[in-house]
Amino acid sequence: MIVEERIYTVKPGAVHQYYKDYNPRGLDIQQRILGNLIGYFHTEIGQLNKIVHLWGYASLAEREKRRAALAADPEWLAYLQQSPDIIVEMESRILIPSPFSPIR
Repeated sequence: MIVEERIYTVKPGAVHQYYKDYNPRGLDIQQRILGNLIGYFHTEIGQLNKIVHLWGYASLAEREKRRAALAADPEWLAYLQQSPDIIVEMESRILIPSPFSPIR
């Protein structure tokens, strides 16, 4: 298993606007296509205005297939077109669970 950590930096004060826009429409589409949502968070201390979400995949190949399906999905593309322009930066990291991680 791999875990993709995605971090979005949003404009100051826009975290709750992001959530209001994303849930349920964007979330429903992503869960249908990407599958294994591990968690969704925002920062409260440290670097602020960060939204962090974790998605689990069996392999990099599965991630690539699912991300490609999301990028081609007409419903997802329509959602992106109407979403507010509040994301300033996007980051993505692939995390490999340790042998003793409860997420394997």
